Amino acid sequence: MSPVTEKALNIPPFIVMDVLERAHELEREGRNIIHLEVGEPDFPTPLCVSDAAVKALQEEKTHYTHSLGLIELREAICEDYQKKYGVSVSPDRVIVTSGTSPGIFMIFSSLLESGDRIIFSNPHYPCYPNIASFIGAAPSFVNVHEEDGFQFRPEDIKKRIAKNTKAILINSPSNPTGNLLSPERMQEIGGLGPYVISDEIYHGLVYGEREHSILEFTDRAFVLNGFSKLYAMTGWRLGYVIAPVEFIRPMQKIQQNFFISAGSISQWAGIAALTKAGPDILKMRSIYDERRKYMVKRLRDIGFGLPVEPGGAFYVLANSKHISDDSYKLSFEILEKTGVGVTPGIDFGSNAEGYLRFSYANSLDNIRTGLDRIEEFIRSRFSA
Repeated sequence: MSPVTEKALNIPPFIVMDVLERAHELEREGRNIIHLEVGEPDFPTPLCVSDAAVKALQEEKTHYTHSLGLIELREAICEDYQKKYGVSVSPDRVIVTSGTSPGIFMIFSSLLESGDRIIFSNPHYPCYPNIASFIGAAPSFVNVHEEDGFQFRPEDIKKRIAKNTKAILINSPSNPTGNLLSPERMQEIGGLGPYVISDEIYHGLVYGEREHSILEFTDRAFVLNGFSKLYAMTGWRLGYVIAPVEFIRPMQKIQQNFFISAGSISQWAGIAALTKAGPDILKMRSIYDERRKYMVKRLRDIGFGLPVEPGGAFYVLANSKHISDDSYKLSFEILEKTGVGVTPGIDFGSNAEGYLRFSYANSLDNIRTGLDRIEEFIRSRFSA
């Protein structure tokens, strides 16, 4: 009998990391690899943010903070939500976390008893159900479809709601699809009964339309957000949760026991991100949009299925069933033969099998070269 617990043995891998790690092996062998698999900004952190961190270091602000986070940061978060969405949030409803992953864990742990159901879209960010299952909850999936922009249909969610359904998780803009949920559908979902957990980590990375917070539609909601994507701060590990006030003390106790507090230097940097980095964000978003337009057109020209143009984040989930219905095998074949990393759709759920996720968090030159290689791969594969 294995000494390792069943839940540790059975937690699924995050397949994009398997692709990335194989790509790194090939790079060590001298191969030139273009990374279209990784959902990480390729921009440096804005200088105003780094300067704030240096200042905090010089002032020796290197100790534990309040377990809920610096009051100055929580106030800045509330001001940001008031400015962007017109919603009033008090700092006592905000808890600052070491990235959004601990935030997910804390929300699930405070909301879901063993066996409680939580509804996810299929496809979805893979860590959502993995974390839910790890704490003993029961993931329940609702298929979303490419012709509908991979949006939740509230009527389909309603059919899946049972007596022990505690929550519905939405993610708009979405990983892996890059699509947004319409405000009309968000409002309907907010009225279905269960709590809504809204992952808003890609807010601000939206092109041609406006994103909406779940807090515009209901107070029976949790917001997940952070600094990794919009502010190019992945390594700073800084996120936050906005929650109904009755959940804050339980989540605070989880924070105290598992994480103590988010890093002090990152929190001071986060204040600068919210208050000073606006011009940097506009520049990065403009460049992302240029890449997005190029990638969408090019993928369609190559022959990938993409009926609805993604309008947010930095992802495209493209239908590749005309090439292969085994996305895992196909992604590794592309990596080995072309030196381009892409993520297999199966990483994001059964309903994404036969798709590949492409990230445009890379330079336009690299995107162009990577798609040239993939086009040649497809041409040679079908002419063989």
